[in-house]
Amino acid sequence: MLVSRPTSTVSPTRGSGDDVQAREPNIPLGLSRVGVTGVEKVVRIHDELFLTRLDCFVDLSGDQKGAHMSRFDEVVNEAIGEVVLSESPFRAETLARHVAELVRTRQRAERAEVTIAARYPEHKPAPVSGIQTQEIYTLHGRAVAFEHGTRGTVGVSATGMTACPCAQELVAARARERLSADGLAAEQIDAVLRDVPIATHNQRGLATLHIGCTEECAEEIDASALLEIAEASMSSETYELMKRSDEVEVVEKAHRRPRFVEDCVREMIAGVVRAFADLDGSSFVSARQENLETIHQHNVVAERHGLLSELRAEVQSGARAAHQTSLEEWLNRGARR
Repeated sequence: MLVSRPTSTVSPTRGSGDDVQAREPNIPLGLSRVGVTGVEKVVRIHDELFLTRLDCFVDLSGDQKGAHMSRFDEVVNEAIGEVVLSESPFRAETLARHVAELVRTRQRAERAEVTIAARYPEHKPAPVSGIQTQEIYTLHGRAVAFEHGTRGTVGVSATGMTACPCAQELVAARARERLSADGLAAEQIDAVLRDVPIATHNQRGLATLHIGCTEECAEEIDASALLEIAEASMSSETYELMKRSDEVEVVEKAHRRPRFVEDCVREMIAGVVRAFADLDGSSFVSARQENLETIHQHNVVAERHGLLSELRAEVQSGARAAHQTSLEEWLNRGARR
């Protein structure tokens, strides 16, 4: 069977050194985002290793056929070399900002966007025994660079444990019935339930918290402060290595602080309002909680985002905010100058 060869569409006047990406496309349509995803790099800061995953994008005008994809990886390598030499501790948001600004310049774009997720270890003691355990967390950095400046966010993700308040109340009600049938007075039952943690079903929770500052914001957000808020929002922290005394402490703590997925998000927002009382109200905040259910096949999620000023007003007054600013809306405000 004969197969006909397609006729070449390359102009004979163009040499092998011609910049194909710079040519005009067949359809003169600009693109919102063009780039690379899943770029993985290992970054060493002193004796710690950070496994980073980057996504890089630029906008593309309608008169340019394509972006220079190889330049993304070149810029990432260059930025890591420059940032790592000056960083202690590692800040994902600084690397994201540096990459975004370099990418925008190299690609000659109006807008560049970079997101980074970096897995890193923290060493902390178990709650009772004090035995040292290594916990793995995720640092998030995001930056959007324009000609006039760059907006970025810093974030963390932490794993914890939650205990369901609804099931706990059902178990407590059944316990009251049984204790009453055994002849205990109401006051005695109250004393028992006060001293004995009530069973409920548990979930492993994933808390993610981001704060974004405007171009004019000079304050650096400490990721460790965000991590503390995120972990405290759940019923209890979790530990990879524990003795028996630690296990009972974690279980009791969680069951004395039962929380819905919604409670965790509200705790994170309230924690940010308390901890960052002096931060500019035009800063952006995003909180997300996902709980991996144990007695259901599905998982549950809750989120809240908005300007810090919007969240402060709602936490203080209890009145629902008229508007909840989204991340895209906040980032795009940086483009309007």
